[in-house]
Amino acid sequence: MTEIRALPDRIDSDADSIERDLFRLVLTVVELVRQLMERQALRRMDDLDDDRIEALGTALMRLDDAMSELRGRYGLTPADLNLDLGPLGTLLDTPIIDSCRALIGHGGT
Repeated sequence: MTEIRALPDRIDSDADSIERDLFRLVLTVVELVRQLMERQALRRMDDLDDDRIEALGTALMRLDDAMSELRGRYGLTPADLNLDLGPLGTLLDTPIIDSCRALIGHGGT
C-alpha cells in the first residue's frame, strides 16, 4: 500500500532560499523567451544577408553569456531552470546557441 504524506503545517524557508527560488523562476521564464527568440531567428536566417546573420549570432551569444553569468550568481545550472511538467515533459529544450555559433563560424563558448 502506498503511503500518503501530509503537507507540513509550516514550510521551513529563509530569505536566501526564497530569493534564490524566485531568481530561479525568473531566469526560467527569461530562458524560455530566449530560446523562443533563437528559434525565430533561425527561421528567418534565410532572408538575411551575411552581416545581419553575424550580428544576430553575436547578439544571441552575448545573451547566452549573460544568462550563464546570472545563473552563476546563484550557483544554478541550465538543468536547474528546466522545470519538470510531469507527463508533459520538461519546459525547456536543449539550448541551440551552439547551432548559432556554428553558423557564424565561432567554435568557442
